[in-house]
Amino acid sequence: MADLWRRGGAGAVRRSTRAWRVRTSAVIMAAVVLAVLLVPPLAQLDEQAVDLSAKLLPPSLAHPFGTDDVGRDLLLRCVYGLRVSLLVGLVAALVATVIGTAVGACAAASGGWVDRVVMRLVDIFASVPHLLLGIFIVAMFQPGVWPVVISVALTHWLSTARIVRAEVLSLRSRPYVDAAVSGGASRWRVTVRHLVPGVLPQAGLAAVLMVPHAIWHESALSFLGLGLPTHQASLGTLVQSARGSLLAGDWWPTLFPGLFIIVPTLAIAGLAGAWRERLNPRRRSELTL
Repeated sequence: MADLWRRGGAGAVRRSTRAWRVRTSAVIMAAVVLAVLLVPPLAQLDEQAVDLSAKLLPPSLAHPFGTDDVGRDLLLRCVYGLRVSLLVGLVAALVATVIGTAVGACAAASGGWVDRVVMRLVDIFASVPHLLLGIFIVAMFQPGVWPVVISVALTHWLSTARIVRAEVLSLRSRPYVDAAVSGGASRWRVTVRHLVPGVLPQAGLAAVLMVPHAIWHESALSFLGLGLPTHQASLGTLVQSARGSLLAGDWWPTLFPGLFIIVPTLAIAGLAGAWRERLNPRRRSELTL
C-alpha cells in the first residue's frame, strides 16, 4: 500500500510538472507570436536607424535591451531578427516535412528493391553532417533568406522520411488497409487515401520539432557569414555582429539575441513533448504510473 501511495504521489508530481511545463511553453510562444506580429508595426523606431551618439548603451528604461555598436535599439532588432528566423524555420520545416513524407511514404508503399535503394540513399545523406552540407548548398547562392531555407530543407527531411516510412509499414498491416486491397484498390490509391492520412500526425510532430532545429541551423550559417546578409536582422547575424562588443566587455549585444534563440526553442520543445505524449498513449500511461 505504501509503495502504491509513493508511486501515486510521484505520478501526481510528474503530471503537475508536465502541466506546468506545457502552460509555461504556451505562454512563452503566445508572447513570441504577439511580439513578432505586433511590435514591428507598432514601434515608433526604425530598427535600421543609426545613432552613433547612443552606441553600446547598457539596458535602461529607454532601451530595455540596450543598444548595439551603431546605436540601434537592441530589443527592436531582436524582435525583427526573431521574425526572420521564425520565417526561415517555419518555411524550411514545412518544405522538409513535405519532402520527407513523400519519400518515406513512397519507399514504404513500393517495398522491395525500391524501398532498399531509397533508404540506403537516405543513410548516405544522413552520414554527412548537416552543417557541412548546408554550407555547401548556401555557398552556391548569394546570401539571402531563400538560400538558407533551401539549405535547411534539403538537410532536414531525412529524419521525417524514416519516421513516415516506419509508420506506413506499421499501418500496412491494419485490417482496413487489407480490406481496401481486397476491394481492388491499387497500391497508390491505398497509400494516398489510407496510409498518408494516418501518418500526418507524426509528420506534423516532426515538423514542429524541426522548427527550432532550423532556427539554430540558420543562426549557425548566419554567424559564419554564409546565411543572411549582415545588414539584415536575424538572430544569427545579431550574434555574429556582437562578437567584437563581447570581447570589449559589453555583454548585452550577445546575451539577448542568444536568449531569443534559446527560449523559443525550449518552448517549442515543451509543446512538442505534450503532443508526442498525446500521440503515444502507452508512453502517457507509463508517465502516470
